[in-house]
Amino acid sequence: MALKVELKPNERIIIGACVITNTDQRARLLIDGDKIPILREKDILTPETADTPAKLVYLAVQLMYLSPDPMAHHPTYFSLVRDILSTVPSAWPFIEGINNHILNGDPYYALKEAKKLIDHEDKLIQDAKSLRATRVNMETDRKSA
Repeated sequence: MALKVELKPNERIIIGACVITNTDQRARLLIDGDKIPILREKDILTPETADTPAKLVYLAVQLMYLSPDPMAHHPTYFSLVRDILSTVPSAWPFIEGINNHILNGDPYYALKEAKKLIDHEDKLIQDAKSLRATRVNMETDRKSA
């Protein structure tokens, strides 16, 4: 069964080892193949955009997904996982899901799970910012009273 992909004008997509850039008009592609890595531009992270621990994990999984030798990226991935788990133990369920997909040879689903890890990290950051703002407001109120 072929995969249907609609590309917006100038949108990029990775298919296998190729980066394909659409022209200035919408395009529809039918991609037929078995176990070919495909990533839309919105799902691609670069080393420059991987600016948090969870995004670095995603980038490592992305490299595994796109690589003809995924195991070459395992040392980097597992090092990042150790680091993130030592500081954010609540990330374990997401890491476990990523690991299971990697071990089952499903790197695309590992990427989907890594997106959930990024969402979890974003929520923790927002919660921390909110808590800090609340504390600052309470301290300001206390000083003005």
